[in-house]
Amino acid sequence: LLPRRPSCSATTALISLGSLLLLVCGLWLLVTIFWLQAPSNSVPHRAPPPRGSPGTEPQACGVVPEAWRFDCYPERGVVVTRELCEARNCCFIPASSSPPAPGRNGVPWCFYPPGFPSYSLVSVNATDLGQTGTLVKMVKTYYPKDILTLQLELLYETDNRLRVRITDPSESRFEVPIAVPKATEKASNPAYSVELSNEPFGIIVKRTSTGAVLLNTTVAPLFYCDQFLQLSSSLSSQYIYGLGEHRSSFLHDIHWNTLTMWARDVAPTELTNLYGVHPFYLAMDEGGTGTAHGFFLLNSNAMDVVLQPGPAITWRTIGGILDFYVFLGPDPASVIGQYLEVVGYPAMPVYWALGYHLCRWGYGSSNATWDVVKNMRNYGIPQDVQWNDIDYMDRSLDFTFDPTAFSTLPDMVKDLHSHGQRYVMMLDPGISSVQPEGGYWPYDEGLRRGVFINHTDGSTLIGKVWPGLTAFPDFSDDVTHEWWYDNLKRFHDKVPFDGLWIDMNEPSSFVDGSTVGCPDTELENPPYTPGILGGLLRAKTLCASAVQKTSSHYNMHSLYGLLEAKASARALKRMLGKRAFVISRSTFPSQGQYSGHWLGDNRSHWKDMYTSIAGMLTFNLLGVPLVGADICGFSEQTEEELCVRWTQLGAFYPFTRNHNSIDQKPQDPPAFSPRARSAMKQSLLLRSSLFPLLYTLFHRAHTHGHTVARPLLFEFPKDVRTYGIDRQFLWGKSLMVTPVLDPGVDYVVGYFPQGLWYDYYTGDSIRSKGEELRLKAPLDHINLHLREGAVIPTQRPNTTLFVSSGQPLHLVSSLSEDGSAGGELFWDDGESIDTLETDQYAHTSTLRPVRSDHYRPVRSDHYRQYAPTTTDRYAPTTTDRYAPTTTDQYAPTSTEQYAPTSTDQYAPTSTLRPLQTSTLRPLQTSTLRP
Repeated sequence: LLPRRPSCSATTALISLGSLLLLVCGLWLLVTIFWLQAPSNSVPHRAPPPRGSPGTEPQACGVVPEAWRFDCYPERGVVVTRELCEARNCCFIPASSSPPAPGRNGVPWCFYPPGFPSYSLVSVNATDLGQTGTLVKMVKTYYPKDILTLQLELLYETDNRLRVRITDPSESRFEVPIAVPKATEKASNPAYSVELSNEPFGIIVKRTSTGAVLLNTTVAPLFYCDQFLQLSSSLSSQYIYGLGEHRSSFLHDIHWNTLTMWARDVAPTELTNLYGVHPFYLAMDEGGTGTAHGFFLLNSNAMDVVLQPGPAITWRTIGGILDFYVFLGPDPASVIGQYLEVVGYPAMPVYWALGYHLCRWGYGSSNATWDVVKNMRNYGIPQDVQWNDIDYMDRSLDFTFDPTAFSTLPDMVKDLHSHGQRYVMMLDPGISSVQPEGGYWPYDEGLRRGVFINHTDGSTLIGKVWPGLTAFPDFSDDVTHEWWYDNLKRFHDKVPFDGLWIDMNEPSSFVDGSTVGCPDTELENPPYTPGILGGLLRAKTLCASAVQKTSSHYNMHSLYGLLEAKASARALKRMLGKRAFVISRSTFPSQGQYSGHWLGDNRSHWKDMYTSIAGMLTFNLLGVPLVGADICGFSEQTEEELCVRWTQLGAFYPFTRNHNSIDQKPQDPPAFSPRARSAMKQSLLLRSSLFPLLYTLFHRAHTHGHTVARPLLFEFPKDVRTYGIDRQFLWGKSLMVTPVLDPGVDYVVGYFPQGLWYDYYTGDSIRSKGEELRLKAPLDHINLHLREGAVIPTQRPNTTLFVSSGQPLHLVSSLSEDGSAGGELFWDDGESIDTLETDQYAHTSTLRPVRSDHYRPVRSDHYRQYAPTTTDRYAPTTTDRYAPTTTDQYAPTSTEQYAPTSTDQYAPTSTLRPLQTSTLRPLQTSTLRP
């Protein structure tokens, strides 16, 4: 018999169909859930129309303007849904504005409602220096380890400086280990008033003269957890500057702009945390009043700083304490001076630091390096300093030089010194850990002294840099400073270098954390990670949990470059007995006391040349005036026109260095056509002629906290049109620089603030009402203009400072409408330590023009010579104001250099020594008349 076929019923069919539909629905649900939870950098999924969040009134959420929304869900890589937002008891309303540009945050959809739980001020007491108070929070936040009771301390330190500290009274927390002034008495007549809000707690700081609100922290809740601290405030205007280090315009964009701070080795890129950390901003107050104030958060932990169009700002850091200063100015220059009173005035640079520096990665040998120097001499192009990148080392090992390719390095350095030139070499912090025992003293001795950063188990943390596996010195330990000095001294005995270039000191490593990884701890994986490149604290650096003497690397990371610079400057002073020259890549507040800075591994692009001006101006605000970018660009092939224009601009960087990368074609001036070479030479001779002015500006920076390269808004703070200018700048008060920043043009448009300006080369005057003017700018010309009423000191230039410092000094005067002008000159031996403290200097702040109507300038190599005419705008006299003898200008004797007359405006001491010469010549003057 055949088997019976199975029967098929309607019930069985329905069950099968239902099972299939159920399976499809289940799969669809799983895919939907996965899609909703998957990390994304795109605009959040637009949810259905809003409804009130639990615990919040819909009307309360709706009244918050989009510009004043403070982000309740700042975590990255999360699609913020209504459910996630409401779980934090926050408002969820999609933004009405268009999506943000790629890489930028937009209007937050999830934001704090009015009345979100914050701290309450439960008590306030007066103190000798201000007030103290107790803050209490009753409701925990959505971040772990809330600190529910806080101590508030208000310190009225000076009439123009307020300090606010918010700390944990029950347990000490990390505080940045840099010296700041301690007030001994309360300000007697403060330019600010402070109001305290009890519920919710907040601080409101006003300018007493105008009532303008400079700070108001009641706009959003205060957070104070173990690894998440957040403070928001209103801003007085949209004009915000500082907040380094980032590649951006000088004036920050406040439209949902997040600036992340965590020292990082990366070529300058927009919207990325870079080499340095500087949580300070300068704000111009609203209305064109010319007043300004500043804010400084003394915190070194990883942080986000969010600017939004309210205007408002949010500080979001993952450690330390809230310790901040408010500086009242009232003008922008005063704000910077007050900030530097806290973090320290910059050091006075050694005079040769102002010269032209030449470097590249990939010279390949000391003889090739030497040939470049000889070519510069043959063409008569100024050069004061020659550098070498890492290729001078033996197998990239610090404190060595290649015995084959660089065998003549000591001889080259001796030759430089015999020509009045200097030598600077690069050092990285990474010390090779894999050399044979007893074969590499820096590592062997470092292990013996215990100078290296360790893992939590006490073993040496090993990363990877140019020499391979490396250990990293802990510069927070004084023992390391002594070890660093010993290494420098041993190497200096072989190669008598004059300065140091400290690179890779964020610190940088080619592996994340260490070669064996990092432990899975709260320090490595905090509940909130700021928007750092790579998304992890250990990305391209050391483990956050690594142990240093002062604290964990979690707290100390962004201080590494500062502490290495401090150790290096101290070692050089001790070793050479002169001022130290150090250039550092990574920086932190107070850096200017120990080093300058170059703006990192830029590219040979026109845009990079433009953004270098913003970088230069920003670091002048931050107290690091010895700053500049790699002229002609570091990476990629440069172009002749770009390099000429960049050399013209670079001649007005406070720190001037041409540097490029390995495998790129040479870009030193002799490498170009005769026309380009001549234009570069003229620019560098022009800079050399202005050294007396530049040196005097650095003296003002060192003694008063002034800027050297200066934004126009500093001198014209009531002219709102200057607030966004970063294609022009000033040296000091009076010399305006208008470079060409675009290819293929022979003109440039510059803004001239109201007043009388003189063309520096021709003396032609411009009476401006505050307007843009089109200026001729052929390839061999950079536009310079002198502001009325200035007297600037100059000097006939030469190929090195050793030669030019013996040339006569000149005064160039630009008379105001009433015929007046004034200026300043500082002069010392250019290298001795503490010449001010020991009275080894000459200084006058009363330079005045001498009038005549019979001379005009003749342009030659961009420095001034003078020929008589009856219609001249310049007016030097034929007799010297300083009464020199006929046989010797200043007639120095064996017991007194300079021998001034009783009417001399300088005040030399009996031990004053001039720069490289005992025959300092008199000042000659030339006067520009309107």
